[in-house]
Amino acid sequence: MAISANRLELLQIADAVAREKSIDRQIVIAAMEDAIQKAARSRYGSETEVRAEINPRTGEIKLQRLLLVAEEVENVATEIGLEEALRRNPLAQIGDFIAEPLPPLDFGRIAAQSAKQVIVQKVREAERDRQYDEFKDRIGEVINGVVKRVEYGNVVVDLGRGEAVVRRDELIPREMFRTGDRIRAYIYDVRREQRGPQVFLSRTHPQFMAKLFAQEVPEIYDGIIEIRAVARDPGSRAKIAVISKDSSIDPVGACVGMRGSRVQAVVGELQGEKIDIIPWNPDAATFIVNALQPAEVAKVVLDEDAERIEVVVPDEQLSLAIGRRGQNVRLASQLTGWAIDIMTEHDESERRQREFAERTQLFVDALNVDEVVGQLLASEGFASVEEVAYVERDEVATIEGFDEETADEIQARAREYLEEVETKLDEERKALGVADDLRAVPGVTTAMMVALGKDEVRSVEDLAGCATDDLVGWTERSAGETVRHEGALSGFDLSRAEAEEMIMAARVEAGWVSAEELQAAAEDEEAGEADETGDEEAEAPASEEVVATGVVHEV
Repeated sequence: MAISANRLELLQIADAVAREKSIDRQIVIAAMEDAIQKAARSRYGSETEVRAEINPRTGEIKLQRLLLVAEEVENVATEIGLEEALRRNPLAQIGDFIAEPLPPLDFGRIAAQSAKQVIVQKVREAERDRQYDEFKDRIGEVINGVVKRVEYGNVVVDLGRGEAVVRRDELIPREMFRTGDRIRAYIYDVRREQRGPQVFLSRTHPQFMAKLFAQEVPEIYDGIIEIRAVARDPGSRAKIAVISKDSSIDPVGACVGMRGSRVQAVVGELQGEKIDIIPWNPDAATFIVNALQPAEVAKVVLDEDAERIEVVVPDEQLSLAIGRRGQNVRLASQLTGWAIDIMTEHDESERRQREFAERTQLFVDALNVDEVVGQLLASEGFASVEEVAYVERDEVATIEGFDEETADEIQARAREYLEEVETKLDEERKALGVADDLRAVPGVTTAMMVALGKDEVRSVEDLAGCATDDLVGWTERSAGETVRHEGALSGFDLSRAEAEEMIMAARVEAGWVSAEELQAAAEDEEAGEADETGDEEAEAPASEEVVATGVVHEV
């Protein structure tokens, strides 16, 4: 069958638009059908249900009017009586649609302009959907583009099949781009917005450097070497932690490359940013010591609950460990996720002496002994009066210059002092309104009751309603810094596990849960069984939305 020139031209236009906009040809044809339908409604009336079809092979336009079969016709433009419908199609029923062919439509100037707007809008929407679908799965990739323009410091990049933007704060400081420059950046976000999909690029994102290393180091691309953590001060300095899955391959050496060729390629792309390549280690202390390179570390003290570490460095290494404006320790903290406190050996020695003096004075005041006896107890490692009162007598008696009689006397004074403290704490506890039954919860001391009372926890029910963080506090990362939030019992040597046990015991005491249920839950957890709380069988949807209730009959 021969195709007329107009029909052939229609298909050629659809093909050209589909190629130019990189969208499906069928979407363009559907947009044309919508445009013809809109023009036909303006001709036959907006209430008329018009359907237009374009044959994608021949270009033939088929225009029809849909009429609803009804018992009583209220609008002849949209409805048809049952008798008339049966004459046209013996199978017609009420609720069906009868398709009535319409003559070819001659577009006027206004109708053509309206049709053009519909086509342009539909094609633009399809182009936006195509661009969003193309880039939404590419988040995390490094992409190359050409600078299209620079607006108020933001760089608009032509990616070939779309545009992207590098905001001013995502550019490396002192970095300048001009129209036509080639740019490489990291896709960190793709969003649907009113003006179309927005692709956001970054050159300061930590993963941008990680992806550059993956491009330069084949072992990273192949998965032999893994990048565990990255911390950057864009344009100035960065630290990257790597580990090798093959013991025969040095991860640091592989990333540096022959004569530094690999790392220099990354440094060149990042405008001379200095990069410290750190061997990752599962031991937190070792990893943090590595992260503080090039500074030497003499000693570390970890607080795992608070994720803080105290690092002692030689006096001459302090400035190197801290770095210019705190850069080295800040990057090491970001890399490891630990809050790092740095002090010199001199400061640490002074602190030890101060703590020794404080413990000595504590024993002098509490036990009513002279300074020499207090120093002896402190030097033997006793840190509290409780330790002196309740250790075995022999541990006190074996101190140089002590005997059993002296040990008995010292321990008796310690117990007497603790009883006095307990009496004062109990009076304060009562003044705060803390209930007596709170003492029945295992692990709760009078001093804890006072601390809980100050935090508005005055009964077993109050304690049962607490979370672990409410008691021991919590830490969170904010703007690259670790922030510590104190809990009601932060001043006590209480682990998170002990705090959780205390809360669960309070819930048992309050009758919220039984001890048997707790035991059963603990056994399930030990066995690795998940507690099933509901039926997990997937239920089929009750119904699907019905788009059309009737059958279309063509006549």
